[in-house]
Amino acid sequence: MSSDVRSVIDNGKTAIGIEFGSTRIKAVLVDEKGKVLAQGGHGWENQYENGVWTYSLDMIWDGLQSAYADLLKDVKNRYDTVIKTAGALGFSGMMHGYMAFDSSDNLLVPFRTWRNTITEQAANELTEAFGFNIPQRWSIAHLHQAILNKEEHVKDISFFTTLAGFIHWKLSGEKVLGVGEASGMFPIDSSSKNYNDKYLDKYDEILSENGVSFKIRDILPEVKIAGEAAGALSEEGAKLLDISGNLEAGIPMCPPEGDAGTGMVATNSVAVRTGNVSAGTSIFAMVVMEEPLKKLHREIDVVTTPVGDDVAMVHCNNCTSDINAWVGIFREFCKTIGVEIDDNTLYTTLFKAALNGAPDCGGLVGFNYFSGEPVTGFDEGRPVFARAVNSDFSLANFMRLHLYSAVSTLKAGLDILFQEEGVKVDRMYAHGGFFKTREVSQRIMSAATGGPITVMETAGEGGAWGMAVLALYLMKTGGSVSKSAVTLSDFLDNVIFANEEGITITATDNEIKGFDDYMKVFLDSKSLEKSAIDVLKER
Repeated sequence: MSSDVRSVIDNGKTAIGIEFGSTRIKAVLVDEKGKVLAQGGHGWENQYENGVWTYSLDMIWDGLQSAYADLLKDVKNRYDTVIKTAGALGFSGMMHGYMAFDSSDNLLVPFRTWRNTITEQAANELTEAFGFNIPQRWSIAHLHQAILNKEEHVKDISFFTTLAGFIHWKLSGEKVLGVGEASGMFPIDSSSKNYNDKYLDKYDEILSENGVSFKIRDILPEVKIAGEAAGALSEEGAKLLDISGNLEAGIPMCPPEGDAGTGMVATNSVAVRTGNVSAGTSIFAMVVMEEPLKKLHREIDVVTTPVGDDVAMVHCNNCTSDINAWVGIFREFCKTIGVEIDDNTLYTTLFKAALNGAPDCGGLVGFNYFSGEPVTGFDEGRPVFARAVNSDFSLANFMRLHLYSAVSTLKAGLDILFQEEGVKVDRMYAHGGFFKTREVSQRIMSAATGGPITVMETAGEGGAWGMAVLALYLMKTGGSVSKSAVTLSDFLDNVIFANEEGITITATDNEIKGFDDYMKVFLDSKSLEKSAIDVLKER
Protein backbone atom coordinates (compact mmCIF):
# COMPACT_ATOMS: atom_id res chain seq x y z
CA MET A 1 0.00 0.00 0.00
CA SER A 2 2.75 2.46 0.95
CA SER A 3 4.51 1.70 -2.34
CA ASP A 4 1.33 2.60 -4.25
CA VAL A 5 1.09 5.90 -2.40
CA ARG A 6 4.80 6.50 -2.95
CA SER A 7 4.22 6.17 -6.68
CA VAL A 8 1.35 8.68 -6.51
CA ILE A 9 3.59 11.16 -4.68
CA ASP A 10 6.59 10.60 -6.93
CA ASN A 11 4.45 11.12 -10.05
CA GLY A 12 2.92 14.33 -8.71
CA LYS A 13 -0.65 13.02 -8.70
CA THR A 14 -1.30 15.00 -5.55
CA ALA A 15 -2.29 18.46 -4.35
CA ILE A 16 -0.87 20.51 -1.49
CA GLY A 17 -2.86 22.91 0.66
CA ILE A 18 -1.31 25.19 3.27
CA GLU A 19 -3.31 27.44 5.58
CA PHE A 20 -2.14 30.12 7.99
CA GLY A 21 -4.52 29.95 10.95
CA SER A 22 -4.45 32.17 14.01
CA THR A 23 -2.47 29.73 16.13
CA ARG A 24 -1.29 27.08 13.68
CA ILE A 25 0.04 26.84 10.14
CA LYS A 26 -1.03 23.53 8.63
CA ALA A 27 0.18 21.78 5.47
CA VAL A 28 -1.72 18.88 3.88
CA LEU A 29 -0.89 16.52 1.00
CA VAL A 30 -3.87 14.77 -0.65
CA ASP A 31 -4.41 12.36 -3.50
CA GLU A 32 -6.72 13.06 -6.45
CA LYS A 33 -9.79 11.97 -4.46
CA GLY A 34 -8.97 14.30 -1.56
CA LYS A 35 -7.70 11.60 0.80
CA VAL A 36 -5.08 12.95 3.20
CA LEU A 37 -1.74 11.28 2.59
CA ALA A 38 0.40 13.32 4.97
CA GLN A 39 0.34 16.52 6.97
CA GLY A 40 2.54 18.88 8.91
CA GLY A 41 2.16 21.90 11.09
CA HIS A 42 3.74 24.76 12.99
CA GLY A 43 2.37 26.57 16.03
CA TRP A 44 2.52 30.34 16.24
CA GLU A 45 0.88 33.23 18.07
CA ASN A 46 0.20 36.80 17.07
CA GLN A 47 2.09 39.56 18.87
CA TYR A 48 0.58 42.74 20.34
CA GLU A 49 3.04 45.48 19.44
CA ASN A 50 2.48 49.23 19.54
CA GLY A 51 -1.26 48.75 19.84
CA VAL A 52 -1.49 46.38 16.87
CA TRP A 53 -1.98 42.60 16.60
CA THR A 54 0.64 41.39 14.14
CA TYR A 55 2.90 38.60 12.89
CA SER A 56 6.38 39.58 11.67
CA LEU A 57 7.70 38.65 8.23
CA ASP A 58 10.25 36.38 9.91
CA MET A 59 7.43 34.59 11.73
CA ILE A 60 5.54 34.16 8.46
CA TRP A 61 8.46 32.65 6.54
CA ASP A 62 9.80 30.60 9.44
CA GLY A 63 6.32 29.25 10.05
CA LEU A 64 5.71 28.37 6.41
CA GLN A 65 9.04 26.59 6.07
CA SER A 66 8.58 24.77 9.37
CA ALA A 67 5.08 23.54 8.49
CA TYR A 68 6.22 22.35 5.07
CA ALA A 69 9.31 20.67 6.54
CA ASP A 70 7.02 18.88 8.99
CA LEU A 71 4.91 17.70 6.04
CA LEU A 72 8.04 16.37 4.34
CA LYS A 73 9.00 14.56 7.55
CA ASP A 74 5.59 12.86 7.64
CA VAL A 75 5.92 11.86 3.97
CA LYS A 76 9.38 10.41 4.64
CA ASN A 77 8.22 8.47 7.70
CA ARG A 78 5.13 7.07 6.01
CA TYR A 79 6.32 6.39 2.47
CA ASP A 80 10.11 6.74 2.46
CA THR A 81 10.10 9.36 -0.28
CA VAL A 82 10.23 13.13 -0.79
CA ILE A 83 7.92 15.56 -2.54
CA LYS A 84 9.48 16.84 -5.73
CA THR A 85 6.35 18.01 -7.51
CA ALA A 86 2.55 18.05 -7.26
CA GLY A 87 -0.45 18.48 -9.52
CA ALA A 88 -1.40 21.78 -7.87
CA LEU A 89 -0.69 23.92 -4.86
CA GLY A 90 -2.73 26.46 -2.90
CA PHE A 91 -2.38 28.84 0.03
CA SER A 92 -4.96 30.12 2.45
CA GLY A 93 -4.89 32.36 5.47
CA MET A 94 -6.82 34.42 7.96
CA MET A 95 -9.05 36.75 5.95
CA HIS A 96 -8.90 40.52 5.93
CA GLY A 97 -6.13 42.51 7.57
CA TYR A 98 -3.67 44.82 5.90
CA MET A 99 -0.32 44.32 4.18
CA ALA A 100 0.77 47.40 2.21
CA PHE A 101 3.83 47.58 -0.06
CA ASP A 102 5.73 50.26 -1.93
CA SER A 103 6.90 50.12 -5.56
CA SER A 104 10.03 48.23 -4.47
CA ASP A 105 7.89 45.56 -2.79
CA ASN A 106 8.87 46.64 0.73
CA LEU A 107 6.33 46.13 3.51
CA LEU A 108 5.48 49.66 4.65
CA VAL A 109 4.03 48.92 8.11
CA PRO A 110 3.81 45.71 10.17
CA PHE A 111 1.06 43.34 9.07
CA ARG A 112 -2.22 44.37 10.70
CA THR A 113 -4.33 41.25 11.26
CA TRP A 114 -8.10 40.76 11.22
CA ARG A 115 -8.05 40.82 15.03
CA ASN A 116 -7.43 44.56 15.23
CA THR A 117 -10.45 46.71 16.07
CA ILE A 118 -8.79 50.05 15.38
CA THR A 119 -10.71 51.17 12.29
CA GLU A 120 -14.10 52.17 13.67
CA GLN A 121 -14.12 55.64 12.10
CA ALA A 122 -13.12 54.29 8.69
CA ALA A 123 -15.59 51.40 8.81
CA ASN A 124 -18.44 53.75 9.73
CA GLU A 125 -17.57 56.27 7.01
CA LEU A 126 -17.30 53.62 4.30
CA THR A 127 -20.49 51.86 5.38
CA GLU A 128 -22.37 55.16 5.13
CA ALA A 129 -20.75 56.07 1.80
CA PHE A 130 -21.45 52.68 0.18
CA GLY A 131 -24.69 51.73 1.89
CA PHE A 132 -22.94 48.39 2.36
CA ASN A 133 -21.56 47.00 5.62
CA ILE A 134 -17.79 47.43 5.89
CA PRO A 135 -16.54 45.73 9.08
CA GLN A 136 -13.51 46.99 10.97
CA ARG A 137 -11.33 44.04 10.03
CA TRP A 138 -11.77 44.47 6.25
CA SER A 139 -8.68 45.52 4.33
CA ILE A 140 -10.35 48.59 2.84
CA ALA A 141 -11.23 49.78 6.37
CA HIS A 142 -7.56 49.46 7.39
CA LEU A 143 -6.46 51.40 4.33
CA HIS A 144 -9.02 54.13 4.87
CA GLN A 145 -8.17 54.44 8.59
CA ALA A 146 -4.50 54.87 7.67
CA ILE A 147 -5.57 57.67 5.33
CA LEU A 148 -7.75 59.30 8.02
CA ASN A 149 -4.84 59.03 10.47
CA LYS A 150 -2.63 60.73 7.86
CA GLU A 151 -0.07 57.95 8.23
CA GLU A 152 3.20 58.67 6.49
CA HIS A 153 3.31 55.40 4.57
CA VAL A 154 0.08 55.99 2.61
CA LYS A 155 1.74 58.13 -0.08
CA ASP A 156 4.09 55.24 -0.90
CA ILE A 157 1.47 52.49 -1.31
CA SER A 158 1.78 50.66 -4.61
CA PHE A 159 -0.09 47.46 -3.67
CA PHE A 160 -1.95 46.01 -0.72
CA THR A 161 -3.19 42.53 -0.03
CA THR A 162 -3.98 39.89 2.59
CA LEU A 163 -1.71 37.30 4.19
CA ALA A 164 -2.76 34.60 1.71
CA GLY A 165 -2.31 37.01 -1.17
CA PHE A 166 1.16 37.94 0.08
CA ILE A 167 2.31 34.32 0.30
CA HIS A 168 0.91 33.51 -3.15
CA TRP A 169 2.54 36.61 -4.65
CA LYS A 170 5.97 35.83 -3.24
CA LEU A 171 5.84 32.19 -4.37
CA SER A 172 4.37 32.76 -7.83
CA GLY A 173 4.93 36.40 -8.72
CA GLU A 174 1.16 36.83 -9.25
CA LYS A 175 -0.73 39.58 -7.41
CA VAL A 176 -4.08 37.77 -7.30
CA LEU A 177 -6.75 36.66 -4.84
CA GLY A 178 -9.55 34.15 -4.92
CA VAL A 179 -12.90 35.92 -5.05
CA GLY A 180 -13.88 34.76 -1.57
CA GLU A 181 -10.70 36.19 -0.08
CA ALA A 182 -11.06 39.35 -2.18
CA SER A 183 -14.57 39.83 -0.78
CA GLY A 184 -12.95 40.46 2.61
CA MET A 185 -10.84 43.24 1.16
CA PHE A 186 -13.45 45.17 -0.83
CA PRO A 187 -17.12 44.52 -1.75
CA ILE A 188 -17.71 42.09 -4.62
CA ASP A 189 -20.44 42.21 -7.26
CA SER A 190 -21.70 38.61 -7.40
CA SER A 191 -22.92 39.08 -10.98
CA SER A 192 -19.49 40.04 -12.33
CA LYS A 193 -17.47 37.99 -9.78
CA ASN A 194 -15.25 41.04 -9.37
CA TYR A 195 -14.94 44.15 -7.23
CA ASN A 196 -18.07 46.28 -7.26
CA ASP A 197 -17.53 49.02 -9.85
CA LYS A 198 -19.95 51.43 -8.21
CA TYR A 199 -18.09 51.28 -4.91
CA LEU A 200 -14.70 51.46 -6.63
CA ASP A 201 -15.73 54.69 -8.33
CA LYS A 202 -17.13 56.05 -5.09
CA TYR A 203 -13.93 55.25 -3.24
CA ASP A 204 -11.83 56.99 -5.87
CA GLU A 205 -13.86 60.12 -5.10
CA ILE A 206 -13.12 59.63 -1.40
CA LEU A 207 -9.40 59.18 -2.11
CA SER A 208 -9.36 62.40 -4.11
CA GLU A 209 -11.18 64.25 -1.32
CA ASN A 210 -8.46 63.09 1.08
CA GLY A 211 -5.63 64.20 -1.18
CA VAL A 212 -4.53 60.68 -2.17
CA SER A 213 -3.11 60.38 -5.67
CA PHE A 214 -3.51 56.66 -6.43
CA LYS A 215 -6.67 54.94 -7.69
CA ILE A 216 -8.08 52.03 -5.72
CA ARG A 217 -8.16 49.72 -8.75
CA ASP A 218 -4.40 50.21 -9.19
CA ILE A 219 -3.46 48.83 -5.78
CA LEU A 220 -5.93 45.94 -5.35
CA PRO A 221 -5.03 42.33 -6.30
CA GLU A 222 -6.65 40.80 -9.39
CA VAL A 223 -9.68 38.64 -8.64
CA LYS A 224 -9.91 34.97 -9.69
CA ILE A 225 -12.62 32.38 -9.08
CA ALA A 226 -12.03 28.79 -7.99
CA GLY A 227 -10.79 26.61 -10.84
CA GLU A 228 -9.05 29.43 -12.68
CA ALA A 229 -5.29 29.41 -13.21
CA ALA A 230 -3.44 31.75 -10.86
CA GLY A 231 0.19 31.26 -11.85
CA ALA A 232 2.77 28.64 -10.97
CA LEU A 233 5.42 28.08 -8.32
CA SER A 234 8.50 30.06 -9.31
CA GLU A 235 12.11 29.03 -8.82
CA GLU A 236 12.40 31.57 -6.01
CA GLY A 237 9.11 30.40 -4.55
CA ALA A 238 10.19 26.76 -4.51
CA LYS A 239 13.31 27.69 -2.54
CA LEU A 240 11.29 29.82 -0.12
CA LEU A 241 8.84 27.01 0.55
CA ASP A 242 11.16 24.00 0.63
CA ILE A 243 14.51 24.73 2.24
CA SER A 244 15.61 21.14 1.49
CA GLY A 245 15.75 22.12 -2.17
CA ASN A 246 13.85 19.08 -3.48
CA LEU A 247 10.70 20.86 -4.64
CA GLU A 248 10.62 21.72 -8.32
CA ALA A 249 9.27 24.95 -9.80
CA GLY A 250 6.32 25.04 -12.18
CA ILE A 251 3.59 23.54 -10.00
CA PRO A 252 0.24 25.16 -10.97
CA MET A 253 -1.20 27.33 -8.21
CA CYS A 254 -4.90 27.95 -7.57
CA PRO A 255 -6.23 31.31 -6.42
CA PRO A 256 -5.37 31.95 -2.75
CA GLU A 257 -8.45 31.82 -0.53
CA GLY A 258 -9.33 32.90 2.97
CA ASP A 259 -10.23 30.66 5.87
CA ALA A 260 -13.91 31.39 5.21
CA GLY A 261 -13.68 29.96 1.71
CA THR A 262 -11.69 26.90 2.72
CA GLY A 263 -14.18 26.32 5.53
CA MET A 264 -17.03 26.29 3.00
CA VAL A 265 -15.14 23.78 0.88
CA ALA A 266 -14.14 21.59 3.84
CA THR A 267 -17.80 21.31 4.86
CA ASN A 268 -19.31 21.04 1.36
CA SER A 269 -21.31 24.21 1.89
CA VAL A 270 -20.73 26.24 -1.28
CA ALA A 271 -24.22 25.66 -2.72
CA VAL A 272 -27.19 27.98 -2.16
CA ARG A 273 -29.07 27.39 1.14
CA THR A 274 -26.13 25.66 2.75
CA GLY A 275 -24.17 27.07 5.67
CA ASN A 276 -21.31 26.33 7.97
CA VAL A 277 -19.85 27.35 11.29
CA SER A 278 -16.10 27.51 11.87
CA ALA A 279 -15.12 27.70 15.52
CA GLY A 280 -11.60 28.00 16.86
CA THR A 281 -9.77 31.08 18.15
CA SER A 282 -12.42 33.10 16.32
CA ILE A 283 -15.86 31.95 15.24
CA PHE A 284 -17.89 32.70 12.16
CA ALA A 285 -20.96 31.36 10.40
CA MET A 286 -21.74 31.63 6.71
CA VAL A 287 -24.93 31.00 4.75
CA VAL A 288 -25.03 31.01 0.94
CA MET A 289 -28.03 33.18 0.11
CA GLU A 290 -30.74 32.87 -2.52
CA GLU A 291 -31.11 36.65 -2.77
CA PRO A 292 -29.51 39.79 -1.32
CA LEU A 293 -30.29 40.97 2.21
CA LYS A 294 -33.30 43.29 2.47
CA LYS A 295 -31.36 45.94 4.36
CA LEU A 296 -27.95 46.75 5.77
CA HIS A 297 -27.04 45.13 9.10
CA ARG A 298 -23.80 46.10 10.81
CA GLU A 299 -23.74 42.67 12.47
CA ILE A 300 -23.68 40.82 9.13
CA ASP A 301 -20.98 40.87 6.44
CA VAL A 302 -21.67 39.98 2.84
CA VAL A 303 -18.78 38.01 1.35
CA THR A 304 -18.74 35.30 -1.33
CA THR A 305 -18.07 31.64 -1.91
CA PRO A 306 -14.87 30.70 -3.80
CA VAL A 307 -16.96 30.91 -7.00
CA GLY A 308 -18.45 34.33 -6.21
CA ASP A 309 -21.95 33.64 -4.84
CA ASP A 310 -23.18 35.95 -2.07
CA VAL A 311 -22.72 34.72 1.48
CA ALA A 312 -24.12 36.22 4.67
CA MET A 313 -21.40 36.03 7.29
CA VAL A 314 -21.48 36.64 11.01
CA HIS A 315 -17.92 36.95 12.26
CA CYS A 316 -16.85 37.14 15.89
CA ASN A 317 -13.30 37.69 17.08
CA ASN A 318 -13.49 35.49 20.18
CA CYS A 319 -14.34 31.83 20.68
CA THR A 320 -12.14 29.26 22.41
CA SER A 321 -9.42 31.39 24.04
CA ASP A 322 -11.34 31.88 27.30
CA ILE A 323 -12.31 28.19 27.45
CA ASN A 324 -8.65 27.27 27.00
CA ALA A 325 -7.69 29.65 29.82
CA TRP A 326 -10.19 28.07 32.21
CA VAL A 327 -9.13 24.54 31.23
CA GLY A 328 -5.60 25.70 32.05
CA ILE A 329 -6.75 26.45 35.61
CA PHE A 330 -8.17 22.92 35.94
CA ARG A 331 -4.94 21.53 34.48
CA GLU A 332 -2.93 23.48 37.05
CA PHE A 333 -5.18 22.19 39.83
CA CYS A 334 -4.66 18.58 38.72
CA LYS A 335 -0.91 19.12 38.67
CA THR A 336 -1.00 20.69 42.13
CA ILE A 337 -2.71 17.65 43.67
CA GLY A 338 -0.47 15.24 41.79
CA VAL A 339 -2.98 13.95 39.24
CA GLU A 340 -1.66 13.14 35.75
CA ILE A 341 -4.22 13.90 33.05
CA ASP A 342 -3.79 14.41 29.32
CA ASP A 343 -5.40 17.34 27.57
CA ASN A 344 -7.82 15.24 25.55
CA THR A 345 -9.23 13.62 28.70
CA LEU A 346 -9.35 16.95 30.52
CA TYR A 347 -11.23 18.77 27.75
CA THR A 348 -13.59 15.85 27.12
CA THR A 349 -14.43 15.51 30.81
CA LEU A 350 -15.14 19.20 31.26
CA PHE A 351 -17.11 19.53 28.02
CA LYS A 352 -19.26 16.50 28.83
CA ALA A 353 -19.98 17.93 32.27
CA ALA A 354 -21.67 20.83 30.48
CA LEU A 355 -24.39 18.49 29.17
CA ASN A 356 -25.67 18.14 32.73
CA GLY A 357 -26.03 21.91 33.14
CA ALA A 358 -29.30 23.82 33.11
CA PRO A 359 -30.42 24.86 29.62
CA ASP A 360 -30.15 28.53 30.69
CA CYS A 361 -26.88 27.96 32.65
CA GLY A 362 -28.61 28.40 36.02
CA GLY A 363 -28.22 32.17 36.15
CA LEU A 364 -24.52 32.31 35.27
CA VAL A 365 -23.38 34.76 32.59
CA GLY A 366 -20.07 35.54 30.90
CA PHE A 367 -18.22 37.31 28.13
CA ASN A 368 -15.29 35.53 26.46
CA TYR A 369 -13.91 38.75 24.97
CA PHE A 370 -10.12 38.76 24.70
CA SER A 371 -10.47 41.38 21.98
CA GLY A 372 -13.24 43.64 20.73
CA GLU A 373 -16.54 42.39 19.27
CA PRO A 374 -18.16 44.78 16.78
CA VAL A 375 -21.27 42.56 16.57
CA THR A 376 -22.14 43.60 20.14
CA GLY A 377 -20.49 47.01 19.94
CA PHE A 378 -17.15 46.56 21.72
CA ASP A 379 -13.78 47.81 20.46
CA GLU A 380 -11.89 46.11 23.28
CA GLY A 381 -12.45 42.99 25.30
CA ARG A 382 -12.09 41.72 28.87
CA PRO A 383 -13.04 38.16 29.83
CA VAL A 384 -15.84 38.37 32.40
CA PHE A 385 -17.63 35.73 34.49
CA ALA A 386 -20.50 36.77 36.76
CA ARG A 387 -23.33 35.26 38.81
CA ALA A 388 -25.96 36.29 41.27
CA VAL A 389 -25.63 35.09 44.86
CA ASN A 390 -28.51 32.66 44.38
CA SER A 391 -27.39 31.35 40.97
CA ASP A 392 -26.96 27.58 40.61
CA PHE A 393 -23.17 27.58 40.69
CA SER A 394 -22.08 24.07 39.69
CA LEU A 395 -19.35 22.64 37.50
CA ALA A 396 -21.97 21.63 34.92
CA ASN A 397 -23.46 25.13 34.73
CA PHE A 398 -20.01 26.71 34.81
CA MET A 399 -18.82 24.71 31.81
CA ARG A 400 -22.12 25.11 29.97
CA LEU A 401 -21.85 28.87 30.48
CA HIS A 402 -18.40 28.95 28.91
CA LEU A 403 -19.54 26.91 25.93
CA TYR A 404 -22.51 29.27 25.54
CA SER A 405 -20.18 32.25 25.93
CA ALA A 406 -18.06 30.95 23.04
CA VAL A 407 -21.04 31.14 20.64
CA SER A 408 -23.34 33.78 22.18
CA THR A 409 -22.12 36.69 20.07
CA LEU A 410 -22.45 34.55 16.94
CA LYS A 411 -26.02 33.68 17.92
CA ALA A 412 -26.85 37.37 18.29
CA GLY A 413 -25.90 37.88 14.64
CA LEU A 414 -27.57 34.70 13.38
CA ASP A 415 -30.83 35.64 15.09
CA ILE A 416 -30.91 38.75 12.88
CA LEU A 417 -30.18 36.68 9.78
CA PHE A 418 -32.79 33.99 10.42
CA GLN A 419 -35.53 35.91 12.24
CA GLU A 420 -35.39 39.41 10.70
CA GLU A 421 -34.14 38.58 7.20
CA GLY A 422 -35.84 35.21 6.90
CA VAL A 423 -32.77 33.57 5.35
CA LYS A 424 -33.31 29.84 4.85
CA VAL A 425 -30.78 27.05 5.36
CA ASP A 426 -31.22 23.43 4.36
CA ARG A 427 -27.89 22.16 5.69
CA MET A 428 -25.62 23.60 8.39
CA TYR A 429 -22.16 22.10 8.86
CA ALA A 430 -19.59 22.70 11.56
CA HIS A 431 -15.83 22.40 11.82
CA GLY A 432 -12.92 23.65 13.90
CA GLY A 433 -11.30 22.89 17.24
CA PHE A 434 -14.45 23.75 19.21
CA PHE A 435 -16.13 20.65 17.77
CA LYS A 436 -13.51 18.08 18.76
CA THR A 437 -15.76 16.93 21.60
CA ARG A 438 -18.43 16.42 19.02
CA GLU A 439 -21.68 15.58 20.75
CA VAL A 440 -21.32 18.38 23.28
CA SER A 441 -20.26 21.20 20.99
CA GLN A 442 -22.69 20.21 18.24
CA ARG A 443 -25.57 20.17 20.71
CA ILE A 444 -24.63 23.61 22.03
CA MET A 445 -24.36 24.99 18.50
CA SER A 446 -27.65 23.40 17.51
CA ALA A 447 -29.30 25.10 20.50
CA ALA A 448 -27.81 28.39 19.30
CA THR A 449 -28.96 28.07 15.67
CA GLY A 450 -32.26 26.33 16.38
CA GLY A 451 -31.60 23.58 13.81
CA PRO A 452 -29.51 20.46 13.15
CA ILE A 453 -25.71 20.69 13.00
CA THR A 454 -23.63 18.21 11.01
CA VAL A 455 -19.93 17.46 11.41
CA MET A 456 -18.31 15.65 8.50
CA GLU A 457 -15.53 13.15 9.12
CA THR A 458 -13.26 15.19 6.85
CA ALA A 459 -14.09 18.49 8.57
CA GLY A 460 -11.44 17.76 11.17
CA GLU A 461 -8.86 18.27 8.44
CA GLY A 462 -9.81 21.94 8.40
CA GLY A 463 -8.88 24.76 6.10
CA ALA A 464 -5.60 23.36 4.82
CA TRP A 465 -7.50 20.35 3.52
CA GLY A 466 -10.12 22.65 2.02
CA MET A 467 -7.33 24.54 0.27
CA ALA A 468 -5.90 21.29 -1.07
CA VAL A 469 -9.35 20.43 -2.44
CA LEU A 470 -9.45 23.79 -4.24
CA ALA A 471 -6.08 22.87 -5.72
CA LEU A 472 -7.60 19.55 -6.86
CA TYR A 473 -10.43 21.47 -8.50
CA LEU A 474 -7.84 23.46 -10.46
CA MET A 475 -6.42 20.14 -11.65
CA LYS A 476 -9.94 19.10 -12.70
CA THR A 477 -10.67 22.28 -14.69
CA GLY A 478 -7.18 22.58 -16.14
CA GLY A 479 -7.23 26.25 -15.18
CA SER A 480 -10.25 27.15 -17.32
CA VAL A 481 -13.61 27.11 -15.57
CA SER A 482 -15.46 28.18 -18.72
CA LYS A 483 -14.28 25.07 -20.54
CA SER A 484 -15.04 22.73 -17.64
CA ALA A 485 -18.44 21.04 -17.35
CA VAL A 486 -17.87 20.42 -13.63
CA THR A 487 -18.86 23.12 -11.14
CA LEU A 488 -17.16 23.34 -7.76
CA SER A 489 -20.37 22.19 -6.06
CA ASP A 490 -20.61 19.15 -8.39
CA PHE A 491 -16.95 18.34 -7.81
CA LEU A 492 -17.46 18.39 -4.04
CA ASP A 493 -20.67 16.33 -4.19
CA ASN A 494 -19.50 13.70 -6.68
CA VAL A 495 -15.79 13.36 -5.96
CA ILE A 496 -14.74 14.67 -2.57
CA PHE A 497 -17.85 13.95 -0.48
CA ALA A 498 -19.36 11.13 -2.56
CA ASN A 499 -19.32 8.65 0.35
CA GLU A 500 -19.45 11.14 3.22
CA GLU A 501 -22.54 11.38 5.40
CA GLY A 502 -21.33 12.98 8.62
CA ILE A 503 -22.85 12.99 12.09
CA THR A 504 -25.89 15.17 12.72
CA ILE A 505 -27.20 16.31 16.10
CA THR A 506 -30.30 18.37 16.84
CA ALA A 507 -30.89 20.13 20.16
CA THR A 508 -34.17 19.57 21.99
CA ASP A 509 -36.84 22.25 22.12
CA ASN A 510 -35.98 22.72 25.81
CA GLU A 511 -32.30 23.28 24.99
CA ILE A 512 -33.17 25.79 22.26
CA LYS A 513 -35.49 27.67 24.63
CA GLY A 514 -32.82 27.56 27.34
CA PHE A 515 -30.26 29.21 25.08
CA ASP A 516 -32.82 31.84 24.05
CA ASP A 517 -33.48 32.55 27.74
CA TYR A 518 -29.76 32.80 28.41
CA MET A 519 -29.36 35.26 25.52
CA LYS A 520 -31.78 37.68 27.19
CA VAL A 521 -29.53 37.72 30.26
CA PHE A 522 -26.39 37.95 28.11
CA LEU A 523 -27.61 40.92 26.08
CA ASP A 524 -28.95 42.66 29.19
CA SER A 525 -25.53 42.22 30.86
CA LYS A 526 -23.43 44.11 28.30
CA SER A 527 -22.89 46.87 30.85
CA LEU A 528 -20.80 44.37 32.85
CA GLU A 529 -18.41 44.03 29.91
CA LYS A 530 -18.31 47.79 29.42
CA SER A 531 -17.46 48.33 33.09
CA ALA A 532 -14.71 45.70 32.91
CA ILE A 533 -13.17 47.46 29.92
CA ASP A 534 -13.37 50.84 31.67
CA VAL A 535 -11.94 49.60 34.98
CA LEU A 536 -9.53 46.79 34.08
CA LYS A 537 -6.75 48.35 32.03
CA GLU A 538 -4.25 46.28 30.05
CA ARG A 539 -0.88 45.94 31.80
